[in-house]
Amino acid sequence: MPRSRKSPDPRFWKMNRSIAFDVRLAPFDVRQSQVHVSELARLGVLEEEDALRLGDALGEVGAELASGSFEFEPGDEDIHMAIERRLGEICGPDLAGRLHTGRSRNDQVATDLAMFTAEGAVKTIDQLTEVQSEILRLARIHADDPVPGYTHLQRAQPVYLGHHLMAYFWMFARDRTRFAAARKAARSLPLGSGAMAGVNWDLDRDRLAAELGFETVSPNSVDGVSNRDFALDFLAAAAICATHLSRFGSEIVLWSSTEFGFVRLDEAFTSGSSIMPQKQNPDSAELLRAKSARVGADFQGLLGVLHALPLTYSKDMQEDKEPLFDAVDTIESSLSMLTGMLEGIEFDVDRMALASGDEMLAATEVADLLVRKGMPFREAHSVVGDLVRLCLDSDRTLSALSSEEVSGISDLLDGDYFEVLERGSWLDSKRTAGGTSRASLEAQFELAEAELR
Repeated sequence: MPRSRKSPDPRFWKMNRSIAFDVRLAPFDVRQSQVHVSELARLGVLEEEDALRLGDALGEVGAELASGSFEFEPGDEDIHMAIERRLGEICGPDLAGRLHTGRSRNDQVATDLAMFTAEGAVKTIDQLTEVQSEILRLARIHADDPVPGYTHLQRAQPVYLGHHLMAYFWMFARDRTRFAAARKAARSLPLGSGAMAGVNWDLDRDRLAAELGFETVSPNSVDGVSNRDFALDFLAAAAICATHLSRFGSEIVLWSSTEFGFVRLDEAFTSGSSIMPQKQNPDSAELLRAKSARVGADFQGLLGVLHALPLTYSKDMQEDKEPLFDAVDTIESSLSMLTGMLEGIEFDVDRMALASGDEMLAATEVADLLVRKGMPFREAHSVVGDLVRLCLDSDRTLSALSSEEVSGISDLLDGDYFEVLERGSWLDSKRTAGGTSRASLEAQFELAEAELR
């Protein structure tokens, strides 16, 4: 019997009860319990017949939970107690109570949560791969279409649209690496740590780990029950991924505006205005932009729970689940939506080409021309600045200046100056690996294919 002889105060019960959210751990709890039953049978704690009865009862409970027919009761504090209660109804409370031999709620919950986190990481990696595949498909289609590149949201240098899109491919590649690390962190089995000091039964933890899909067992029981680093790792990866999604969403919002006019979203991913019939709002992209704050808050929330928390377990750690569950759901829905957005997105390549044809974007090319003729870059930068000011003062383009005006600013500028201003050279002059030249972009596509494989 518990030490307390009083029933929980309803105000405490309302806050203490976690069944409303930890029900998501149900399939992992059932699976863990099934493996634990087999281990208790191996140790002789359960007779073979009793182990079979418990195993069958757990299968029945799992089926009820999966189908939605499981009936919860007001007294169910959490999913673990609900399952144990239902087992008692099926095979008797005495046999159901023996399931908890050699196991504490502390290592049981930590194991369930680790299993949930690992599965969430795998699903997220798969979704990121789908998004990357869509990006690579679009980048190949638009490998030859120029678009202005921006710094400070000012036109800077032209790049191929395919090159610009591939920047997001590599962001998401790093996200995959982080989620893979989170999955690996969740593959150390807490079960067998007991409440915090281990258990009195000689559990074969390596066998339990293998049965449940873990790679190792936690080497320290205190750390085993108090460790939530794997959840933090997932949340950190999710927060960074959500930030990448927000940047993508923000660019789509900007590029779909009338001022840019670079992109059109499929109408299925937009909404109209309640009062202005001419508008088509990029709500899907705006939601991608906004959700990052939510996922970041999930990460900060769990950091706050664990900050300065003494070892090993405290009830504070009940607060580990809702931030994790929310981040898993938010990232999943965001990546799914982005995949759909990319499937139907259309780029106005003519408008992009017009914007990227601004000759001022070739200013750096002129500076490089002067460097190739022996002028130090800082001096060349100043010379080109004089050319730009002359253009702005006379409302002309760089190529509209006369030969005399150009050579008057620097005698190193001759006919080569006008050749450099031909648009084709701006993009393909960036020959370094990872640059925007067509040859470099093709090499990048090959790297991307290898990354996906």
